[in-house]
Amino acid sequence: MRDVAIVAFAQSAHRRRTDELSEVDLLMPVLHEVLGATGLKANEIGFTCSGSADYLAGRAFSFTMALDGVGAHPPISESHVEMDGAWALYEAWVKIQTGEADTALVYSYGKSSPGRVRDVLTRQLDPYYLAPLWPDSVALAALQAQALIDAGDTDEGALAEIGARNRTAAVGNPYAQLTGDVPAGDHLVHPLRTGDCPPIGDGAAAVILAAGGTARALCERPAWIRGIDHRIEAHSLGVRDLTDSPSARLAAEHAGAFERPVDTAELHAPFTSQEVVLRKALGLGDEVRVNPSGGALAANPIMAAGLIRLGEAAARIHRGESDRALAHATSGPCLQQNLVAVLEGESAHE
Repeated sequence: MRDVAIVAFAQSAHRRRTDELSEVDLLMPVLHEVLGATGLKANEIGFTCSGSADYLAGRAFSFTMALDGVGAHPPISESHVEMDGAWALYEAWVKIQTGEADTALVYSYGKSSPGRVRDVLTRQLDPYYLAPLWPDSVALAALQAQALIDAGDTDEGALAEIGARNRTAAVGNPYAQLTGDVPAGDHLVHPLRTGDCPPIGDGAAAVILAAGGTARALCERPAWIRGIDHRIEAHSLGVRDLTDSPSARLAAEHAGAFERPVDTAELHAPFTSQEVVLRKALGLGDEVRVNPSGGALAANPIMAAGLIRLGEAAARIHRGESDRALAHATSGPCLQQNLVAVLEGESAHE
């Protein structure tokens, strides 16, 4: 296995609406920033991979337009996943492991403002039995929250505290969309209140990966990916225990998360109830600082929020604020798909 690290991370300021910006406009500053952090030119990148969703953009092959932000010439080695950018990072990591590239640019973006996200996300559901009923993403998250309450794992007060803690942490995050004292609000779908749910907004993010000595040359303290794994739950919600996440636990185990304690965890938990599930599945105690960036409750650009969790964890290692961090990304209803990565600073590996 080759040593691969995240050597740079950049993201946009997340906003409720960016009507005046195209996807390219949203991406360009982020791409310039992440390349500038390493001094690399676009033609020096060995592999480029992106993550986005045509359903959000409302047109097929929308990612090809976003490539204008990277540049059409000279020709590049490029790929795309119809997923959160965390899965694009996974593909780039595999590409570097094959030896076909030493560096990779990974980016993702999402503009949720043009449409009704709660309805768009129903297209992820089983097309025969569930999707025709149009249960939206908040209603499904509410089913999971109620299951946790019925099991005695949490209550509405505890969920409100999770929302308050995340958004208080986001006060120090200049890119966050919601920060500080955000009221719990009224029930959106019982038992979830507006404060238990993520903001709708637009945003983009990018990271650069590099292998071995190249990573050390590009970054003073690289965030080494010591393990990364992706697992999936059954598609049908009716055959799952919504109070647990075996796939997140299995991904963490295969990524090496349980070999030694982590000091930081960036969890992609768009709903407060999902943090309860993930903390239990990943064995995260009070000694672990969870979502110091504010997490997805502070900014949730769909298709970029998972990559941002990896980037935020890496950035803390770059700054020397963390030695060993866990980063998590999810996709699908009620934590259906889960990706876990373990990142370490150089001193932690020696």
